[in-house]
Amino acid sequence: MNADLLNRDLFAAGPPYDVFRRFREEAPVTFLPEPDGPGFWNVFRYDDVVDVSRHPQRFGSSPSVFIMDTADSAATSELMINQDAPRHTKMRKLVNRGFTPRQIGAMEPHVRDIVVRLLDAAVAKGSFDLVHDVAVELPLQVIAELVGVPPEDRHKVFAWTERTMSNDDAETPEAQADARAAIEEMFAYADGLAATRVDSDARDLLSVLLQADVDGEQLTQFEVDVFFLLLMNAGSETTRNLIAGGTLALFEHSEQREILAADPSLVPSAVEEMLRWHTPVMHFRRTATEDCAVGGQPIAAGDKVVMWYTSANRDDAAFADAGSFDVARSPNEHVAFGAGGPHFCLGASLARLEARILFEELLVRVPTLEQTGPAVRLRSNFVHGIKSLPVRV
Repeated sequence: MNADLLNRDLFAAGPPYDVFRRFREEAPVTFLPEPDGPGFWNVFRYDDVVDVSRHPQRFGSSPSVFIMDTADSAATSELMINQDAPRHTKMRKLVNRGFTPRQIGAMEPHVRDIVVRLLDAAVAKGSFDLVHDVAVELPLQVIAELVGVPPEDRHKVFAWTERTMSNDDAETPEAQADARAAIEEMFAYADGLAATRVDSDARDLLSVLLQADVDGEQLTQFEVDVFFLLLMNAGSETTRNLIAGGTLALFEHSEQREILAADPSLVPSAVEEMLRWHTPVMHFRRTATEDCAVGGQPIAAGDKVVMWYTSANRDDAAFADAGSFDVARSPNEHVAFGAGGPHFCLGASLARLEARILFEELLVRVPTLEQTGPAVRLRSNFVHGIKSLPVRV
């Protein structure tokens, strides 16, 4: 079996679940070519994705977790997600303190206030775009506050994150150049923001990074810039698509929405099912550090290995009736945040908190919400994104 998984048109209407199913059945570990590159192995089954994830000594994140290596190697290599132990371990410890269960739990009243304010403002319009007015705003405001971005700058930073993701939607040289320009502008902004933290007793994540000590040395300004980019992108883009995709799933499965409305205690399990059903990040890559095998398929040292989370989360071998959306599904050991190992999503607890509160309030405050037009999807094989979802009360 063969399919061009680098062709974004294949993903224009959402992930090609039938293609993934056929791969799981016929070629669960298969090699595909890439333009101007060596090609890459693809892993589609749940058990094999877990196997790759949980053996970082055999499958490293360096030099990149993205399928194709880019020319922006300096910035890419400094991203924490592209690093292996021991540096990854030390870098992750720097930001872990901002994402402990206790700290995330303490944020609940404030996050609920943000949700209520956003929903009230949106509902007052009667008709609105769930993505623009709610799904974008909630994670943006939360992560910006955690990082230390002033309220008046948050939409400017969000615009930069949108532009850095633009080459997922348009493959033109102009779009890619604009994405690189956005990164440079974002770095310049982070430099200026860092300058305001000198001799400051602020407790935000930017201040934590500036005061951090790794191997007896402070982070360079460039390393701080890259951290800023990662936190703002990962903290806003993925949760936004969880919220939009989860809402769309409820629209498309009205009987499940009724079950959830009748029993709000199911919201936490519904959020887990939304993560499985609408996996926000469809894949990440690893690179084999030694000759090994996945699912019985020999893999040579240096080969790229791509884990398709969105395929693993629809694997009937791992989930009963995997093609059905079930808000009460239990157990639900999806891999939307990764499949364990050192690179398990740092912000998983925060994303769950934001989504849980959003849907708790949405079901109560806007029980008559209905979709008024088609969802506009991001043309991407990496982010399962929704750009617009028109609704009305």
